[in-house]
Amino acid sequence: MDFTIRAVRPEEYEVLGELTGRAYLDDGLLTYGTEDSYLEVLRDTARRARESEVLVVEDARDAAGRIVGGVTFARGGTPWADIAVPGEAEFRMLAVAREARGRGIGEALVRACVDRARALPGCARIVLSTGAGMVAAHRIYERMGFVRTPHRDWEPIPDHSLRTYSLDF
Repeated sequence: MDFTIRAVRPEEYEVLGELTGRAYLDDGLLTYGTEDSYLEVLRDTARRARESEVLVVEDARDAAGRIVGGVTFARGGTPWADIAVPGEAEFRMLAVAREARGRGIGEALVRACVDRARALPGCARIVLSTGAGMVAAHRIYERMGFVRTPHRDWEPIPDHSLRTYSLDF
């Protein structure tokens, strides 16, 4: 592997926030573009790191150890869990820099979250929400054994439906 997954450091909060926001903007995932209030949530890595677990991907091919991806991992029933209830875990805001895609970084971040969820006492599954257009991500989830859970699909804002997936342990 030419990258390392680890916890985000305070000096990396801004870098990861910008990377995450840029990934969502470039992929057309924000409803109102730069006016979307969710963009500020995506950029606020410091808050996410205080209230959940934030992982980053450090590029080992870069002498400076540039951050090229990240994800937020949350236990069910905590502030950063959108759909996970107690006894579940959830990951959100998975983002990989455009120039680093195709190297297995997204899948490695998902695996890191699955491993963390499996290690939690009493955790029966890991869940996630995803946009309908995130087809490459859907392929990763399905290849890893996640199944669609349409009964949990939801709309964070009107006319913005999110699909859900689950992986039982």
